[in-house]
Amino acid sequence: MSTRDGLQIIGRILDERFYCRDPSQVARELLGKQLVRRLGEDLLGGLIVEVEAYYGAEDPASRAFKGLKRFNRMMWMEPGRAFIYNVHRYWMFNVVAHEPGGVGAILVRAIEPLFGVDIMMRNRPVRSIRELTSGPGRLTKALAIDKRLDGAYLTEEESGVIILDNSMRVEVGTSHRIGVRRDLERELRFFVKGNSYVSH
Repeated sequence: MSTRDGLQIIGRILDERFYCRDPSQVARELLGKQLVRRLGEDLLGGLIVEVEAYYGAEDPASRAFKGLKRFNRMMWMEPGRAFIYNVHRYWMFNVVAHEPGGVGAILVRAIEPLFGVDIMMRNRPVRSIRELTSGPGRLTKALAIDKRLDGAYLTEEESGVIILDNSMRVEVGTSHRIGVRRDLERELRFFVKGNSYVSH
């Protein structure tokens, strides 16, 4: 896979088995993976550096807390699909991940932009590249991710968005999730320590 200007993007597409596990385990292991957005003939994306894991009815901060609804049904669907919803006029990009018969998703909060940066800057003009994708609403704006990608299969090469394993190892930090009124006791926010593109 290569960008229009010839940059090679190396890695294998993560398959459904990767996502068919406990959301917190998947979230931690998504750090350092490459998020790739296919926009026509252009490829945009970078390294995932911040995520949050969400569960089902046992998780008061989850979209699934009050049970299956039309707006949250993707959290019950097969792992490895995109789940996209709107918060305060910003799209949130999530990855469906859960054990068999379970419910769950992972919110991608930030990436380190690596390729297609010029297009991302046109999509979301900012003074500093550090502000380009350091937050869930920022990255969806920069990557032109919206509701049309809801349900997309991240495991298929021709999908509008995929995630690649490039075997990168990172040092992981954890905290409680950001901006939630009620949280579980476990720390379910995971981020790459020392990375300047982490949102907080």
